[in-house]
Amino acid sequence: MVSLAQSSMVDNVVVVSKSPLQTLILTVEDTRRIVEYVGLDALMDETITRLTQAFEYFDPAKTVVPVRTGFSYEQPHVGLVEWMPLFEKHRQIVVKAVGYHPQNPSLHNLPTVLSTVSAYDPASGHLSAVIDGTFLTALRTGAASAIATQLLASSNSQVLGLIGAGAQAVTQLHGLSRCFDLKKVLIFDSDPAVSQSFAERVACLGLNPLEICQADVADIVAAADILCTATSVDVNDGPVFPDQNLKPWLHVNAVGADFPGKFEVPLSLLERSFVCPDFRDQAIREGECQQFKNLKQIGAELSNVVKHPAQYRHHQQQTTVFDSTGFALEDQVAMNMLLDYATELQVGTLVELESATAEVKNPYSFVL
Repeated sequence: MVSLAQSSMVDNVVVVSKSPLQTLILTVEDTRRIVEYVGLDALMDETITRLTQAFEYFDPAKTVVPVRTGFSYEQPHVGLVEWMPLFEKHRQIVVKAVGYHPQNPSLHNLPTVLSTVSAYDPASGHLSAVIDGTFLTALRTGAASAIATQLLASSNSQVLGLIGAGAQAVTQLHGLSRCFDLKKVLIFDSDPAVSQSFAERVACLGLNPLEICQADVADIVAAADILCTATSVDVNDGPVFPDQNLKPWLHVNAVGADFPGKFEVPLSLLERSFVCPDFRDQAIREGECQQFKNLKQIGAELSNVVKHPAQYRHHQQQTTVFDSTGFALEDQVAMNMLLDYATELQVGTLVELESATAEVKNPYSFVL
């Protein structure tokens, strides 16, 4: 095992004299050092910039992204573990394993979402890196909402509504605050303690004098220019807000739907809105788009809106919905950004996880 700081650098590539099968491990401490060096605001800004570029140049013929799959269960507690793969041909394979367990905070004092992300060399199958995906997922989800909102919301938006004030709400506010001159944030969570702690949890963002107020759902949707839903609503218990007294230009970032039968947005609102999914095939299965009987009502994917913003600008004066189910392209972008900083700062640990011997046709030779 060797730390990245103990290895040499040639043309910004890590060079180690040991086995060619070195895997870079980025721990939580390594990620903390990167964040301290870059800064939260700069890191969010860079994630937004890199992700915008990735959407602009996304070509499904060159980068293959299957719909995520995995296991769901009800015992010992409701949860699921899924994997989200991506294959950028001739360059990189990325696989995120993500767990969603809504009872984690109360039962185990753990985040609802836990995740790791792995990168592989498609030339050999070598595992090149493994990093924490929990921070990464929250960061890129906030950045994706910021991109969609810039393209689809009114540029004069000042009031943000948050239904669901947990971990994802923190990065939703952070990403949007980097793109809009927000004046007020109205929040609601089904757990009053989560609502009460929200202002303290976002204090690190230095958003003063932004006004943050608790409110009931009806008041939030009536006042909001931008609405983010990031809840753990149970299957078939949605929507989480009524289609009543909404501003004509309301933009919704629907983040919480991640399972068949789970949805947050009223169908009546979807049917009269421009609905933009991050990943259409996945949104039809487990996002807000699963509510549509007529799939022709679904609008363009976010990558298309990024590529042709002028074609969609007129939607800024009507209700719009970003159906954010999570897209593996976002994970690849965020992972590679953190790996770039790991190389620059020489943080992380190189380990030999895979067996490679001089006698490649004898799997026992390494013990002889």
